[in-house]
Amino acid sequence: MRIGVIGTGRIGTIHANTLSRHRDVGSLILTDADAARAQELAHRLGETAAPGVEEIFRWGVDAVVITTATSAHAELIGRAARSGLPVFCEKPIALDLPGSLSAIAEVETAGTVLQMGFQRRFDAGYTGAREAVRSGRLGRLHTVRALTSDQAPPDAGWLPLSGGLYRDTLIHDFDVLRWVTGREVADVYAAGSDAGPRMFREAGDVDTAAALLTLDDGTLATLTATRMNGAGYDVRMELAGERDQIVVGLDDRTPIASTEPTGPPAADKPWTGFLERFGPAYEAELNAFIEVVRGERANPCDGREALQALRVAEACEVSRRERRPVHLAEIPGGASSALA
Repeated sequence: MRIGVIGTGRIGTIHANTLSRHRDVGSLILTDADAARAQELAHRLGETAAPGVEEIFRWGVDAVVITTATSAHAELIGRAARSGLPVFCEKPIALDLPGSLSAIAEVETAGTVLQMGFQRRFDAGYTGAREAVRSGRLGRLHTVRALTSDQAPPDAGWLPLSGGLYRDTLIHDFDVLRWVTGREVADVYAAGSDAGPRMFREAGDVDTAAALLTLDDGTLATLTATRMNGAGYDVRMELAGERDQIVVGLDDRTPIASTEPTGPPAADKPWTGFLERFGPAYEAELNAFIEVVRGERANPCDGREALQALRVAEACEVSRRERRPVHLAEIPGGASSALA
């Protein structure tokens, strides 16, 4: 199998490394807006670098992995679909609903595959939580508490391109909340704070956000995110039911300290970022993509699934901006997805 990798930044490099050593991948063609970066990575992996996207499609590949800036995702997904190629794309499909819906329509018209990169679906902790909920171990689920906290903020120049904290960061929590619980979000109420560095205000973004979500069965979920968690990278989900309570992301590297005399000690080596924390999950999602391309399994996260997470993010942005509850029915693209 020959795979084209478009984008060789941080996550593109991780994915290229995984694919290059995969037993079912014969070769890679790598390209990037920074041609020298793609060339250097190709040389290091013993693969081929292409001068641009045109060559990826002209030289011939069996599948495409897209890890470019988000602004290019929808166009590249559409082009791959028109070429009859299966695609793995990092989230989100686009930074807006029209772009996402257009790309999904191209994939569905072509009858091709689009697998989105929501790696938490492949993390052992979240997989265990899903099994606990689905098995009935927790009884009736009544409360979910989730958080994503980055240790340090991104570069100021990247913020205006990110889509904002809800679309860029909390979108992972929105997706995995649906996946773990098997429920849809009915309505949201969100707030954000830009009291941190001035660059967030200049970008029209917030550095810290919170949202209260009501699921379609009445379960309440609170989700928070921040770019300013100096203790370390912290991603957790707590699920409380009438019978039991569990937590994802609590281990000896969780960057949190107890004030109780008999509480656990602070982590000696806290997580520093998402590539470190979710390394095995990133590898697992690409292994799944190869199986999907080979026809050995169903798509674990298609475009319609990714769209639902983006709709929740959009609802939160409306809620934050207008300071009101927002029903998901107000957000276009609600026709359904499969959470089973």
